[in-house]
Amino acid sequence: MTTPVPHETLIRGADVVVTMDATRRELKGADVLLRDHRIAAVGPGLSTIGSVIDATGCVVTPGLVNTHHHLYQTLTRAVPGGQDALLFGWLRTLYPIWARMGPQEIRVSALTGLAELALSGCTLSSDHLYMYPNGARLEDTIEAAAEIGLRFHPTRGAMSIGQSQGGLPLDSLVEREADILNDCIRVIDAFHDPRPGAMVRVGVAPCSPFSVSRGLMRDAAVLARDKGVMLHTHLAENDEDIAYSLAQFGCRPGQYAEDLGWTGADVWHAHCVKLDAAEIGLFARSQTGVAHCPCSNCRLGSGIAPVRAMRDAGVKVALGVDGSASNDAGNLIAEARMALLLQRVQNGADAMSAREMLEIATLGGAQVLGRDDCGAIAPGMCADLAIWDVSGLEAAGAWDPVAALLLSGPARVRDLFVNGRGVVRGGRLTSIELPRVIETQNRLARALAG
Repeated sequence: MTTPVPHETLIRGADVVVTMDATRRELKGADVLLRDHRIAAVGPGLSTIGSVIDATGCVVTPGLVNTHHHLYQTLTRAVPGGQDALLFGWLRTLYPIWARMGPQEIRVSALTGLAELALSGCTLSSDHLYMYPNGARLEDTIEAAAEIGLRFHPTRGAMSIGQSQGGLPLDSLVEREADILNDCIRVIDAFHDPRPGAMVRVGVAPCSPFSVSRGLMRDAAVLARDKGVMLHTHLAENDEDIAYSLAQFGCRPGQYAEDLGWTGADVWHAHCVKLDAAEIGLFARSQTGVAHCPCSNCRLGSGIAPVRAMRDAGVKVALGVDGSASNDAGNLIAEARMALLLQRVQNGADAMSAREMLEIATLGGAQVLGRDDCGAIAPGMCADLAIWDVSGLEAAGAWDPVAALLLSGPARVRDLFVNGRGVVRGGRLTSIELPRVIETQNRLARALAG
């Protein structure tokens, strides 16, 4: 019986390899050897039996990690009625449009959003799909991620309180709570892979305190822990969110989350713009994660999340581009730049370095999603990395090419490897015909617009 020959790729001679390993080494003139689905070696003078990629003039980083998105929203960018609205008004404008979507819209919008993420250096993305109109299913997004080639952490979201019961969503977009829980079980059993190196892990994600019941939040937490999967929702996004929590539940969002079992290392919350000092302390003690979405928070006027205070307290913080109806882009390296700048606006120019923000965008995201096999370039880690060409216009004149990734550019990767496979090569996606996807996306958007 013959021994299978491993598949190898050697990335040779990078100007800098940003490892994000335990000592945060940055290696000049180094190589990275990928063998099958893992990183086999990092250092100078490596050799291979496989192919060689010249990384001269490039910075190599771990793949970026996106911890909050609503991929379906790429079909509703820059909708006029929602351009200048706060969160609740924005949602009321868009719910009727989203209600007209179906399986094709969910799949094509996911292809579009994931393509945009890949080209911006993302190798692992979560998604929060909380509505399933006209036969749509979570697997519509899972299939899209497999086609692009990204590592994926979809969450089975849900809404159960419609307008007739005092909630924000249209009644046609909400589901019976028993049906929600049963479908969570179905998708976890069908798609969740708990093993190291998994390409798909599934989470449970009731949409928000203003669109589901306390009972569903509590039951979802019990179900997720029984199945060994993570929990995700929106929390403390803006002042309206805080006012709703105080009026409806008699407490702030942090207390609401703790009371219902929604704190812990297996939980991450999106936004958290309005957490107070006590809530930051709660999240630090419980190791609850936060997905920081700076562009969306700016777009909706929600505020600037206290990322510096969270980090100083020991809260796990990651980045999310959020949905493309409130960003309206999905470029993750641009999101990191915005997060960096906003922390400086809020706290001073010395409050956040480019390297700390790059750590948040890579290793920080992996930690929030519970992936100790991702987020660093080190032997044994998943072969997920981004190659950034810093020899071009955007970084011309840069003295520090690593800091330049956030301070000047480039804003797109040259090459992207996920699980040892080239997903982007020479600035182009390898597995889909992007012009055809864009054409279909625009046709579907025109149909939704009427």
